[in-house]
Amino acid sequence: MKNLFTFNSDAPLLFTQIYFWIFFAAVFAVLVLLQKKVAWRNAFLCFASLFFYYKTSGLFVLILFFTTFFNFFQAKLIAHAGTEQRRRAHLLVALAVNLFFLCYFKYAYFVTDVLNQLFGLNLHVFDAFAWVGNVLEGKQRFDVSVILLPVGISFFTFQNISYIIDVFRKRVEPVKEIWNFAFYVTFFPGLVAGPIVRAHEFIPQIYKPYFLGRKQFGIAIFWILNGLAKKIILSDYIAVNFVDRIFENPIMFSGFENLAALFGYSLQVYADFSGYTDIAIGVAMLMGFYLPKNFNSPYKATNPGEFWKRWHISLSRWLKDYLYIPLGGSRNATFATYSVIISFCIIVGILSGSVWVGLIFLAAISIVVYKTSSANLNLMNTMLIGGLWHGASWNFVIWGGLNGIGIVLYKFWGKWGWPLRISILLAITALAVSMNKIFYLPVLNIAAIWLSILLAGNTIKMFCNVYLKNFQFSIFNSIATAWAVLQTFVFISFTRLFFRSGSNLDPAEANQTAWDTANNMVNRIGSSWDFSQIGSIVYEYRNVFLLIVLGLAIHWLPEKFKRRYRLIFAKMPLLAMIAFIVISVFIIYQFVTADLQAFIYFQF
Repeated sequence: MKNLFTFNSDAPLLFTQIYFWIFFAAVFAVLVLLQKKVAWRNAFLCFASLFFYYKTSGLFVLILFFTTFFNFFQAKLIAHAGTEQRRRAHLLVALAVNLFFLCYFKYAYFVTDVLNQLFGLNLHVFDAFAWVGNVLEGKQRFDVSVILLPVGISFFTFQNISYIIDVFRKRVEPVKEIWNFAFYVTFFPGLVAGPIVRAHEFIPQIYKPYFLGRKQFGIAIFWILNGLAKKIILSDYIAVNFVDRIFENPIMFSGFENLAALFGYSLQVYADFSGYTDIAIGVAMLMGFYLPKNFNSPYKATNPGEFWKRWHISLSRWLKDYLYIPLGGSRNATFATYSVIISFCIIVGILSGSVWVGLIFLAAISIVVYKTSSANLNLMNTMLIGGLWHGASWNFVIWGGLNGIGIVLYKFWGKWGWPLRISILLAITALAVSMNKIFYLPVLNIAAIWLSILLAGNTIKMFCNVYLKNFQFSIFNSIATAWAVLQTFVFISFTRLFFRSGSNLDPAEANQTAWDTANNMVNRIGSSWDFSQIGSIVYEYRNVFLLIVLGLAIHWLPEKFKRRYRLIFAKMPLLAMIAFIVISVFIIYQFVTADLQAFIYFQF
């Protein structure tokens, strides 16, 4: 009984554990009993959600308690303030407190490094919350020298901030009852890894009586099974049996294995994160609540901008509404716009340990946004901050910056005519090939090969557009779309080299380790390949490669086809559905690894 009701850091409550489904079964049973008593139902689900977070994060539930109560009362102060000045003052206080908790836990190591480098100090991080806990208990129970990141702090902080700002903008009325607001903030399916739910989307649902139709029940079960299959069969199996091995020591593996691991990680991180979202949506739907769609087949995107409209949609929308637009959006560049750019150059210089790197970063961004619209500058800022949101380390800044540059450059590309496109590609390809002949660096070799492929593909595409434009060959349109999807997938996968290489690391060592991993992988991929070994490598990892191919094939199926088989499942006779569930669960759990893998986005 003690183990059931106390926190165990070695066994957090995960969607992939049988203990979670026992917990959910108990919650669902009580929910059915309280379905007609809305206030009692909401209070119970709030309590259940807080218990879920305690079982996931231990005493960090106190942080969730505090921020929930604080934002509830702060929103009321904003709504009932007599003057605009007071409303703004209360808003600033709310934002400051929310961002303090987020920055303290996520960026304490970064701030400490900055102060040490700027002023030659020897400061160390100090966990003030652990110290308070030790004082209250009268003994040294908690380690004050290490700051641990509360699971899901970014998600519930962003949710609180969106609520506070929406109340300030008078888009929503403040919630009257504390338990209803706490239920909105803590609703356990999306608490620790999203999706980020807007107040105006979710709060109206909490006042409605419980309803679960036969079709909704079937769809909910489908999403749960779909998410478990993504997480356990695709993500965990590929990670444990292939991707993690390569990233841990890339120099021990061939260039082909490193490249395959890079593409495999793209599938892994998608299956992991979207798998969590699928389970969260299904669990919420069984309880009569609807969470927003967070993924829309992102690897079908034909350009980087479209990719970010399909990937982690709730975060992209949040950044657009509460960062991109306040910075000036597509209207104009503001003082904040240039302040953010300069700040990032300073951050890059500090993270890299070189002033020159910061200046080069500033020059690169200046070239990209030179004589362009304010939208591009604000877009770059948004992507850079989005990168820094994932962690205060060099690899995340590079990842965010590369995605921003990719989106901006594609905007230029769309405005250029075919002669200019081919001329620029030809010049850049010739330069890369020439530089590679002279210096023969792995990174130049990769650039020369990929640019040559891009040049050949775009030349063929230009020929079709110019000389076959009067012919309606649908196959050419399909090939052109597939080509654009492939280019985008390769670009996104290569930016993830910097994302993955610094993930799950101690912040104190993330920069150097991430850089070494990325550098080693680039060197292996760009070095000479022994093509005679590829067949034996594929055979050795045949199960992994089969899953990667199968996963991407399912991902690229037409949306209408996917919708059709979801509805077929939802309309199955109940006995047939039960049989399908039993068989599916049996198959899924054949892929369970010895140690269940935490969801990747828990760390953010």
